[in-house]
Amino acid sequence: MKKYIFFSTVIGALFLQSCGKKTEETTPIRKDVTETVFASGILEANNTYSLTAQVDGYLVAINFNEGDLIQPGNLLAIVDNKESNINTASAAALLKIAESNTQPNAPLLAQAKYNIEIAKQKLDQDAVQEQRYRKLLDANSIAKVDYENILLQYNNSKASYQSAVEAYKNQQQAANQQVINTNASKSVNQIVQGKNQIRAVVGGKVYKKYKEQGDYVKRGEVIAEIGSPDIIYAKVNIDESNIAQIKLGQTADVQLNTEKNKIYKATVREILPMFDNASQSFFCKLYFNEPLNFNIVNTQLQSNILVGSVKNALLIPRNYIDFGGFVQVKGQSGKTKVTTGFISNNWVQILDGITENTVLITDNLATNKTTTSETGATLLK
Repeated sequence: MKKYIFFSTVIGALFLQSCGKKTEETTPIRKDVTETVFASGILEANNTYSLTAQVDGYLVAINFNEGDLIQPGNLLAIVDNKESNINTASAAALLKIAESNTQPNAPLLAQAKYNIEIAKQKLDQDAVQEQRYRKLLDANSIAKVDYENILLQYNNSKASYQSAVEAYKNQQQAANQQVINTNASKSVNQIVQGKNQIRAVVGGKVYKKYKEQGDYVKRGEVIAEIGSPDIIYAKVNIDESNIAQIKLGQTADVQLNTEKNKIYKATVREILPMFDNASQSFFCKLYFNEPLNFNIVNTQLQSNILVGSVKNALLIPRNYIDFGGFVQVKGQSGKTKVTTGFISNNWVQILDGITENTVLITDNLATNKTTTSETGATLLK
């Protein structure tokens, strides 16, 4: 919504009542015009974020109140999540068991080591036999098949020994892997358990407290709103028809609903790059050029953003032009087409078609009795 504010020390157009007729006449006037875009909104704190629960459970402690200043890392709340406590204790116990299974006297490793010793004894015995039978074979004291049977037995013992050694290594590796896995599980469960403690990510001021001690919260549920204690800005809605006129650095007049008699000066510092479907508008942020007397967030407000100005504009009252862009010049039978610039509720800028000496008449008397409109031009005397 646009507004046009006229600054002049000259009294506005003369409205003359024609004798005996329900018509009026006037001549165009020249004024300096300021064009603004109207936008409503609320006060917001800079860097506002939601403090949320990371696990389900009951809030057994709340360590803050609305208005408190907090520092990063402050413990703000504790959630009693028994499941994460049990999982963490279980993971710690399993890690101890896994670590004990890597010790040399662990049952599985001891058994694997014993199997190596048995296989080694059998291998040594079969090696001696193989040497004896080789000598007997060389002396032609035994048949070759007898030696081959002993040699086969020796090779089998050698394979069994090597297999026992590999089994021990595999068992040792499996035990070490189990330690790594259970240690990772313990770390994950400790992280999950740590989420029972809700800490401040960023410092700031607690603007809204949504939960109390004893409340049950679900994961992702908001517990509080936290934002900057120093920077409060106006977040305003701009409709689609006006957003293209809003530029960074433009100035604005802001009026809080709580301070109707106070106008704050502000500057457009940010235009959010996404259309908001809920409000069917765009958002921009106005940062105040002076401290606020009232700085409670979500306070409703109205603003007029200065988007342009016209010097010495030629103006006529709105009720002297029809919707087709025609005016009635006094003394002429037909209507005259004019070229217009801006159009407000009360005033129309004329670019071409008439001059400031042209006398206009109208019988549209519905809107010519006021010099101020809620959404139109304001004529300052």
